[in-house]
Amino acid sequence: MGDSSDSSNEYTLKSPPTDCISAVKFQPNSSHLLLVSSWDTGVRLYDVNSNTLRMQYNHPAPVLDCCFHDAVHSYSGGLDNTLKMYDFNAAKEFVVGSHEAGIRCVDYCPEVNVVITGSWDSTVKLWDPRTPCGTGSFSQPDKVYAMAVSGDKLIVGTAKRKVLVWDLRNMGYVQQRRESNLKYQTRCIRAFPNKEAYVLSSIEGRVAVEYLDPSPEVQKKKYAFKCHRLKDDKLEKIYPVNAIAFHQEYNTFATGGSDGYVNIWDPFNKKRLCATLAIASSVVDEDETVGQRNPDQIFIRNLSTAETKPK
Repeated sequence: MGDSSDSSNEYTLKSPPTDCISAVKFQPNSSHLLLVSSWDTGVRLYDVNSNTLRMQYNHPAPVLDCCFHDAVHSYSGGLDNTLKMYDFNAAKEFVVGSHEAGIRCVDYCPEVNVVITGSWDSTVKLWDPRTPCGTGSFSQPDKVYAMAVSGDKLIVGTAKRKVLVWDLRNMGYVQQRRESNLKYQTRCIRAFPNKEAYVLSSIEGRVAVEYLDPSPEVQKKKYAFKCHRLKDDKLEKIYPVNAIAFHQEYNTFATGGSDGYVNIWDPFNKKRLCATLAIASSVVDEDETVGQRNPDQIFIRNLSTAETKPK
């Protein structure tokens, strides 16, 4: 999540995916290149400034997540159970390794220089990007649904609302075992840039702010709140919170829900800063005829400081 002095500049990217968008990731330290994975089996690299599709590669099955390793290499995984690395300069792809079931999460930790995958086979695997090759497999209590890197810490959310905190420099034991404060299935986890906390969302229109320090004094600061809910007459529609993204300077964050909206939150003053259209939208309307769906789109909007800075 970045910002700009011009908040009126909003547009959609050309040549979007043709099926549900599973992940959107900006290049590290840049808002110029955007990596997008999709259920149409494709991983696409967009030049946001020129609104062009730079390149695309594919898996044999839907892709559930992707990440940048550096400016010229990406990693991706999905329902073909394989982790792929793509070299943008050479326009070549490599199969790095595999899991026993679908790969739900792919991330990179620059502090330890390791690529991490989380799978529905209930394992997390580490991969050395220099070779590239696998360096270890670590059992989780259940299927991996969400994952986030915080410095040299790895936060893993699994089925049955379990949350584990690992030290990527010493994976010999689990540093912390927790249970989500939210009553329903974990959908997404993202870490604060200040490395002190993380945000966890669920399928039931709710978000929790959790702190990594286990001391009772710090744990008193954690809280949860409702969001992405729409009231229609006396009926309240509750939507999953599918995505979370942080502003790297302000530590404010955005949430994207199945209601098609993005909300931006000030976690320190516990209030919403603004609401806007989704930056990547794959929505099936409940009122639509079976087999029909809205087109998949990626919206680019330059956010102003007023929309992202804590007040």
